[in-house]
Amino acid sequence: MDYDVIVIGGGHAGIEASIVCAKMGAKTLLATLLVEQIGAASCNPAVGGLGKGHLVKEIDALGGVMGYITDKCGIQFRTLNASKGPAVQGTRAQIDMDRYKIIARDLCYHTKNLEITQQSINSLIVENNEVKGVISSIGKKYYAKKVILTTGTFLRGKIHIGEHTSSNGRAGEPPSLELGASLQDLGLDVGRLKTGTCARIKASSIDFSNLEQHHGDNPAPFFSHKTEKELNNAEFNPTQLPCYVTYTNAKTHEIIRSNFHRAPMFTGQIEGIGPRYCPSIEDKVNRFSDKERHQLFLEPQTKEANEYYINGLTSSLPFDVQEEMIRSIEGLENAEIVRYGYAIEYDYINPTDLKHTFETKKIKNLYCAGQINGTTGYEEAAAQGIYAGINAVLALQNKPPFILKRNEAYIGVLVDDLVTKGTKEPYRMFSSRAEYRLLLREGNAIFRLGEYAYNLGLMDKEDYQILLKDKQNIKEGLEWLSSTPITPTLEVLNFLNSINEDKISDKTTWITLVSRRSFDLEKLLKIDTLIKTPFANYSKRALEELLIEAKYKNYIKKQQALIDNMDKMLSIEIPQDFSYDSIPGLSLEVIEKLKKFTPKSLFEASEISGITPASLEVLQLYIHLHHKKAKI
Repeated sequence: MDYDVIVIGGGHAGIEASIVCAKMGAKTLLATLLVEQIGAASCNPAVGGLGKGHLVKEIDALGGVMGYITDKCGIQFRTLNASKGPAVQGTRAQIDMDRYKIIARDLCYHTKNLEITQQSINSLIVENNEVKGVISSIGKKYYAKKVILTTGTFLRGKIHIGEHTSSNGRAGEPPSLELGASLQDLGLDVGRLKTGTCARIKASSIDFSNLEQHHGDNPAPFFSHKTEKELNNAEFNPTQLPCYVTYTNAKTHEIIRSNFHRAPMFTGQIEGIGPRYCPSIEDKVNRFSDKERHQLFLEPQTKEANEYYINGLTSSLPFDVQEEMIRSIEGLENAEIVRYGYAIEYDYINPTDLKHTFETKKIKNLYCAGQINGTTGYEEAAAQGIYAGINAVLALQNKPPFILKRNEAYIGVLVDDLVTKGTKEPYRMFSSRAEYRLLLREGNAIFRLGEYAYNLGLMDKEDYQILLKDKQNIKEGLEWLSSTPITPTLEVLNFLNSINEDKISDKTTWITLVSRRSFDLEKLLKIDTLIKTPFANYSKRALEELLIEAKYKNYIKKQQALIDNMDKMLSIEIPQDFSYDSIPGLSLEVIEKLKKFTPKSLFEASEISGITPASLEVLQLYIHLHHKKAKI
C-alpha cells in the first residue's frame, strides 16, 4: 500500500506528527504496537512545567493537539513561578492518564487522511540511501515517500528492576528489537540512553491525614486556544484534585545506601546514561549525601484517584528494597505497590546525524522525532513530532523547509541544541536554555507562531483575522501608552489614589505608570474612566500581552537589538579563499569541521554540529580582517 507519510510509533511525538501530516493533506499511516496505548503517559501523570509549558503552547499555536487534550482531561492546573516574571512562568497540569489516551486515540481516528494500523515495524525499505517504506512483523510492506520514526523507548528497550532484566519497550509491552538493529545496519550513529519511573501506590493504602496538600489555581490556567474558543467567554472551571507532599528521611536513605550493591546503576548492569536533571532516588542519595530528606509529590493518575504516582522517587532498586524504602516514608507506612519502579535502557540516534528539518543526513526522506533523538519528556517529544511532520509534508510539496530560529520559539532552541550540539544524556527543556526567553513567553506563543500556522494551513482564516486584529491592537495600545502624557493634576492624583497607585510628581507618559510591577489588567482598563483609551474593544489576550509588552518594553528592545545583530552577523559570507588554519580561538575540531563542510556563510557554519556562538564571533572578526587585508 502507498502513503505519503508513514509514522512509526503512537506516543506523543507520533500523535503530533501523524495528525499534522494529515491536516496538511498528506495521506498518512500511523503504525503502533497497541492502538489502546496511543498517547500513553509512560511516566508522570502531568503535562507542562517550566520550559515545557512553553513547548505545549507553541505546539498549540502551530495547530497541535497536546494542549487541547490536556485541557480536556486535566485534573489540576497551576502556573509555576507565578510570583516571577512572565518569561519564566510555566503552566503545568496533572492529567487523567486514562482519559488522555482515549481523547488522543479519538482525535487520531477522526482526523481526515490519517489511517492507523496495529503492527510492529521490523525494518525499513531503503534503496540507494533513500527510504521507500517499511516492513511489519507479519511481512506486510507499506510504501511511502516519507517515514518518521517516533519510537520512544522501544528500540531494543531493556527494563531493570534490581538484578532482574527484561526486554520491554515499556512495562508489559514488547520492545522493537529488529528495527533497532536495522538502523545500526543502515549506518546511523546509534547510542544508548536510560530513563526511569517510580512505583505507583494504591490510594486506599495511603494515609493522607498528616500530609501537606497542594491545590490547583483558581481561576485555572489552560493551554489551548481551541479551549478558549470553545469556552466563548465562559470560565474554565475543571474539577481539580489535590496533590500531596511527603519526604524521604534518614531511615529511607539508610535503606537505599545499604542496597547500593544491588542498584543496577551502580553495579554496571546499566550501560546507558540517565537524565542528570531527573535522577533516581538512589542517585540523589548518593550524590547529595548531606541532604537529610528529599521532597516527594503524591500525584493522582486519574480523576478517580485510585492510584498515586510518587514524583521524586524514580528507582530501579529490587522490588523488596522498593517496598521497604517506600514504607519508611510518612503516609506510605502501609503502602500497597500496584506497579514497581524501573529503569529502562533504549537506543537513540545521535541527533547531530539529523538536518535542522529532522531528516537524517544519511538516509533521504527518513525523519526522527522524540526520544529517538535523545530527549526526555512528553512535551519535548510532541514538539519534535509536529516539527518533523510539518517538514516532511513541506518536502513532499517541494516547498522550503520550516526552520524555527532560537529567537522565535523554544522549539527552535530544542532543534538547534540537538542537531548542532548533540546530547550524551536525555535532553530536557529549561527556560534557561533560551537566550531570548524574554521574547519567548507562553502568552505570546500564538503571536510568534500564528502566522506560520496560517501559512501552513494549520489555522483557519477566521482565527487568523482575529489574530491580526489582536496584533494591531497591541501595537496601537503601545503607541498610545508611549505617546499619551499624564500630568500630576488633582484629578490624576485622585485617580491614582483610587486604584492604589503611588502619585507622580512630574509630567510623564502612561507607559511609565503601566510598567510598574503593581499595575495590573484591572487598573489598565480603569484608565478609561479618566481619559479616553483605545482599550475598551481589545480582547483579553491582546490586553494581557499589551500589559507585558509595556512593562518590559526596554528589555524587549535590547533583546531585539541583539537578535538583529546576530541576524546581521549570520548573513556574512565566508570568502572562497578564506583559511581557517591557525585562527586563535578556534579549536582543532572546529577548524576540521569548517574545512570539511566549507560553509558559504556564517549561517551555514552555525548549522554545523559543534560550531558554537563563540566560534562564530571569532570567525566574524577574522573575516573582517581578511577583507581589510584584501583592500591593502
